[in-house]
Amino acid sequence: MTTLKSKLREDLNTAIKARDELRSSTLRLTLTAITQEEVSGKEKRELSDEEIIKVISREAKKRREAADAFAQGDRPEQAEREKAEGEILAVYLPRQLDDEELNLIVAQAVEEAKAAGAEGPRAMGQVMKIVNPKVAGLAEGGRVAAAVKKILAG
Repeated sequence: MTTLKSKLREDLNTAIKARDELRSSTLRLTLTAITQEEVSGKEKRELSDEEIIKVISREAKKRREAADAFAQGDRPEQAEREKAEGEILAVYLPRQLDDEELNLIVAQAVEEAKAAGAEGPRAMGQVMKIVNPKVAGLAEGGRVAAAVKKILAG
């Protein structure tokens, strides 16, 4: 068993013993999502820590989107719960890049793309190909795309 998955299970047991309903339900749902990912496809397999991080980040993104939807639908208590679940999952994710670090990486990628002959807004695809491997798991795709558009626009 991978170390991250075993940590999730240990934390789930601790939350159950402490009768922490929010944490235990969040970790249960996350472990279920990991198990579903393991058994999807033709053969059952054990996920690596990197793959588990992708599953956790997908689950955290679902929580953020649900919190926004509940807030827009005038259901603040549900929005708060979704935000709290997202915060619980954030503990298991790598630290996200702040805007300054992200902009620096994007600026370097834009320079590389310009050196390869890409110019203006049409260079976005080439820049994204350079940036995505560098920021994988460290920044959300929407933030990365917005930063690339901003720098390409001038």
